[in-house]
Amino acid sequence: MALRPYWSGNLRLSLVTLPVNVYSALNRSRQIPLKEIYRKTGERVHRLNVTEDGTEVERDEIIKGYEVEKGEYVLIEPDEIKDLKIPSSKTLDIVQFVPAEEIDDLYFDTPYFVAPQKNSDEQTFAVIRDALRQSKTTGVGQLAIAGRERLCTLRPCGSGLILQTLRYEDELRDSDPYFEDITKKAAASEELDLARELIKRKTAKFDPGRFHDHYREALQELIEAKIENREPMAVEEERPTAKVINLMDALRKSLKDPEPAPPKDDKKKTAASRKKTSAKKAPTRKSASQSAARKKAS
Repeated sequence: MALRPYWSGNLRLSLVTLPVNVYSALNRSRQIPLKEIYRKTGERVHRLNVTEDGTEVERDEIIKGYEVEKGEYVLIEPDEIKDLKIPSSKTLDIVQFVPAEEIDDLYFDTPYFVAPQKNSDEQTFAVIRDALRQSKTTGVGQLAIAGRERLCTLRPCGSGLILQTLRYEDELRDSDPYFEDITKKAAASEELDLARELIKRKTAKFDPGRFHDHYREALQELIEAKIENREPMAVEEERPTAKVINLMDALRKSLKDPEPAPPKDDKKKTAASRKKTSAKKAPTRKSASQSAARKKAS
């Protein structure tokens, strides 16, 4: 099955124009979907689109509106928004290059994969990719995507490119109210030496595969336990918190503590658990309440 691009258009670098496809880099399917349920009956709750007087409205009858005064709106049709003529709706124009480390992490938002539309464009694509890699720079431009014009960066990613949307400066809060009461006094040298040694010992190459979503795993275990009518098992044991008197003691103790072992691959356990789940299903809340009602009636 062909992959569907999130956005298609041109990548422009000065006089060089290259047709590209942009794909979402996020895997939303890893999230566990939970529905809203009415506790008393176990039935699913559906949300309706209604006006202020309670009139239900069909989805295709809803348009956008900007409130100019209380209860008074400028109405805007979907096609009017779609037809807004801005260059970035069809072209990602790279207007500046900056050193890769110069952009503060605070600005980064959503990542997307970028690939050439046609095989015949791969040579041009490779030139842009390798030039960015060798110069250790990030391209900066703007792109109309997801209903608004986004500031974005372009940088190499394996044999392709990765586009990452950025937040605008006025979208970020000023840090002063949060940091102004924190002392600017330099840390004590002995404590600093211990902290640097701790960091040095725990410094390693970043391996994203070592980390996993404990919350999702615990939620999955809770769901399976409810289906199987049993108590949920602890997904991971909590490490006891050591009692320390002061920072120096804490740093010294941290240097003595052994490294925690990397998390085990529990794919087999999950697969086995799912197998059990399909074999033995407990009645849902809805069916249980219905059977109770039938008993009462008889």
